[in-house]
Amino acid sequence: MTEHEELEMLRALVEKQKQELEAKDKIIQKQNIQLENMIQALLHARKKLFGSPSEITRQTGEQINLFETTQELAAELFKEQKKITVPSHQRTARQPGVRVEMLVNIPKEVEEYIIPPEENCSECGAELKVIGKKLVRTEVEFIPSKLKVVQVLQEVAKCTNCGNEGSENPKDHFQKAAVPTSVLPHFIATASLVAQVMYQKFAMGIPFNRQENDWYRIGLVLPRSNMANWTIRCSEEWLAPIYNRIHEELLKCEVLHMDETRIQCNKEEGKQASSDSFMWVMRSAACEEIKAAFFHYSRSRSGDVAKQLLQGFHGYLTTDAYSAYEKAENIKRNLCWAHCRRYFIESIPLDNKGKEISGSKGAEGREFINLLFKVEDEIKELSYDEKKEKRQEASRAILDAFWSWVEETSAISTTNENLTKALNYAKNQKKYLETFLEDGRLPISNNLCEANIKPYAVARRAWLFADTPRGATANAILYTLVESAKANILDVYEYLKYILEAMPNTDFKNHPELLDKYLPWSKDLPEECRLNHKHKKCFKK
Repeated sequence: MTEHEELEMLRALVEKQKQELEAKDKIIQKQNIQLENMIQALLHARKKLFGSPSEITRQTGEQINLFETTQELAAELFKEQKKITVPSHQRTARQPGVRVEMLVNIPKEVEEYIIPPEENCSECGAELKVIGKKLVRTEVEFIPSKLKVVQVLQEVAKCTNCGNEGSENPKDHFQKAAVPTSVLPHFIATASLVAQVMYQKFAMGIPFNRQENDWYRIGLVLPRSNMANWTIRCSEEWLAPIYNRIHEELLKCEVLHMDETRIQCNKEEGKQASSDSFMWVMRSAACEEIKAAFFHYSRSRSGDVAKQLLQGFHGYLTTDAYSAYEKAENIKRNLCWAHCRRYFIESIPLDNKGKEISGSKGAEGREFINLLFKVEDEIKELSYDEKKEKRQEASRAILDAFWSWVEETSAISTTNENLTKALNYAKNQKKYLETFLEDGRLPISNNLCEANIKPYAVARRAWLFADTPRGATANAILYTLVESAKANILDVYEYLKYILEAMPNTDFKNHPELLDKYLPWSKDLPEECRLNHKHKKCFKK
């Protein structure tokens, strides 16, 4: 081998090693990017677990200067909103006498302490003369709940004529007093007992196993299996007709919200116990006259379920970007800006303490969306026509600036996978994200529906799963009635008790129109079903 050949061979070897090093550098660089994205995902997950659950942006001095040209444009557009700002309302300070007003409807008892007649002056020993009484303090005492056994007796009378010689009726006739039908015949359960069991689980989030211990504490052995059986039977026999009626009325609305969340059902045929089924939630928008939430249990999250639930609905539907809703017919989709904002929030890099690193593109995207929510806050007291007009002026300009920023940012190479995901989400859903501009009644977020899902999601951490599909369906029925009752400012316990007392004695099968009086927004509901806020100003915000 000549010297020249050896030199060429060494050059080739060096070039090969150089290429191998470059390839390794690329692999290391790619691994570093993946590692950084994993660290950021871990930091965001830790922030969700231990940080503030609120999505409100904490304003700092640096945030105003997050943008260079686009942010300044958005800020300028926001200033030029032709005086859309409505007068601000300050929270009223607590007024004197609020405690008295709050306690006015609670039964009162006077506890009086008197000076014994034989007691003399502690200074000189002279006789004392009572000159009046002084109010020392006002307290609220808790009286624990009590149980009582009720034995229902039925009076029986015998006809003095029937059975006698010459009577039209040759047989003796015995007549019994009318007795209301029991909510669960042949059980010790009453409407009040079943309503309390339901209220504790579905309104207060206390699962049956914890209730079992509490019932035992006050003297009643009530196994969780009994409570589950009572809940399922009463749901199927007495509550389901009202539940179905709520769904029918929601489909008559023009603006609805929808979302879905998971539920585990252990004994679902053809599925493993650990697999997910789903609870679909439908909610009337704030602009609708009726206030109701509808929960529907399904083993599937497919679009066929959404199509079935929305059959007969013609109007706007506010949701996240889940594609299953595309199968529903005759709807106009209105996407949630809060979901879009979450993608940008998740793309903001965090330091080791979980605090946001300033100057990120994710923070810029969030600030644009915050401007949209600020406009909504300022026009919330306006009429729907005025809202539409102001959105065309202010929100339209902010959106134009936002989409321009999205295009500019998308063209920049980035290793932040979450930012790429957020930008792609915004671009892909642009059409439906702008739907809210069409009608002043439309919300810009799905938060109203999510607020109804939250009590269910929180309680699910305690009761964990439904054992059977019947139990899961009973969950859907009870959460529908409970959340709808809350939306109409009803006393949930009294409302459930009223239904369980009335429905067994109502001929709703032959006269379905009778169900309307039991709907949560019905004006025929008795006064005891309504929460009395008249004297509770301290709870107003």
